Amino acid sequence: MRPAKITAEHNPLRDPLDLRLPRIAGPSGLVIFGVTGDLSRKKLMPAVYDLANRGLLPPGFALTGFARRDWADQDFAEVVHDAVKEHARTPFREATWRQLAEGIRFVQGSFDDEAAFERLRQTVEQLDAERGTGGNHAFYLSVPPSAFPLVCRQLSESGLSKSSPDAWRRVVIEKPFGHDLESARELDAVVSQVFDPESVFRIDHYLGKETVQNLLALRFANQMFEPLWNNNYVDHVQITMAEDIGIGGRASYYDGIGAARDVIQNHLLQLLALVAMEEPVNFDADALRAEKIKALSSVRLPRDLGRHTARGQYASGWQGGEKVVGFLDEEGFNPNSTTETFAAVKLDIDNRRWAGVPFYLRTGKRLGRRVTEVAVVFKKAPHLPFESSLTSDLGNNALVIRVQPDEGVTLRFGAKVPGTAMEVRDVTMDFGYGHSFTESSPEAYERLILDVLLGDPPLFPTREEVELSWKILDPITSYWAGKGKPEQYASGTWGPESADKMMARDGRSWRRP
Repeated sequence: MRPAKITAEHNPLRDPLDLRLPRIAGPSGLVIFGVTGDLSRKKLMPAVYDLANRGLLPPGFALTGFARRDWADQDFAEVVHDAVKEHARTPFREATWRQLAEGIRFVQGSFDDEAAFERLRQTVEQLDAERGTGGNHAFYLSVPPSAFPLVCRQLSESGLSKSSPDAWRRVVIEKPFGHDLESARELDAVVSQVFDPESVFRIDHYLGKETVQNLLALRFANQMFEPLWNNNYVDHVQITMAEDIGIGGRASYYDGIGAARDVIQNHLLQLLALVAMEEPVNFDADALRAEKIKALSSVRLPRDLGRHTARGQYASGWQGGEKVVGFLDEEGFNPNSTTETFAAVKLDIDNRRWAGVPFYLRTGKRLGRRVTEVAVVFKKAPHLPFESSLTSDLGNNALVIRVQPDEGVTLRFGAKVPGTAMEVRDVTMDFGYGHSFTESSPEAYERLILDVLLGDPPLFPTREEVELSWKILDPITSYWAGKGKPEQYASGTWGPESADKMMARDGRSWRRP
């Protein structure tokens, strides 16, 4: 079968003036391990379809699933079809689906089944011949980290991992990248024995979000912000990732990991690096990564971790009008678990730009609402020619970058209240993506999967970034390990009292998004 030709019918949403995702992947295929999981069904398969629907995949693109299910190709195609219909961002189009379905394959087997990997090798070779994938294949490991070494070894022994001068092989690894510095190095050693460093893509899906990337545009494409982006004007920075859901159904993954390892080590420290980094010479991968590494290398922990960190476990309470159980009562959890569901830390950055400006990071489950944001809080004006009673409602100026769910940017500043008195209150100016652009932002996994197929790595953390993040977090989790159970906080609130006290010691308070 010859690869299909690109026609207008195959590119119904392709607009030559669309500059957001203008790059088109060359001949290639994607193999997903763990294809029966929620990540694959809710994110990966819909993202592949959305890319195809936007004309950003080659017409001969191939999608192969690997799992233990007793499925034929058409069974897997039906699973993909259902996932796309339910979760895809772009409209369902029969022409796009027919083209994509022609390249869908399924290989049955377990990770320790050498015969299954031989069948996978044969399937890949058939796709090269029938679909014109050209030997270019990416292997997406949507599996527990404990399975990484076995899958990598099987890919190596079956000859699937070897690139050639005219064909590439790449591997995509989902977080967590280990559970501490030592395990991260062990994992990297296993993967690097099989794949070249430039062929390893560590996915932090937050870096694919449009608003996270807009941080760079906000800072470096606008003259008005960068002159203020330093310790002369910034009082502190708060980075928050709050979730209103609990841990239900994730006991096997979450217990023993906790909020700090699950979120702070990757998502929040990556956001910190983007906020704190210096201007790169360009946005190529090497230049961007070099500045992030310098920022992470400058992070310093406070001396007294007991006063400048906080952790907690959610207790029962009310969430969204419903009574919910506490963490220790969730199914599958040890009632004596010391795993934290809330974590907050204060970090300093030891360089000229940020000396004296604390960065506060927090994350938690069962908090007041689902929100991820970066708040740059500015110092108050050194002299206010107003009576204190006229500025009692005036807080610090703040620039808030909302990552989710309502992507956008808010600027908070003081303005005069209408009337005869010179009374000043806080007001906000708000930019929302939905208001300013005619199309919704691409999903993070769209951007990241396309970058993998293109071999474009700026949004993927390097080994050095991962190790630096663990060097920051390991002393904190080691300190907590000897402190017994975390403090309880009621579901639907904003965390334990110790987190508020942590901020109060510095004369500050958490934002309530």
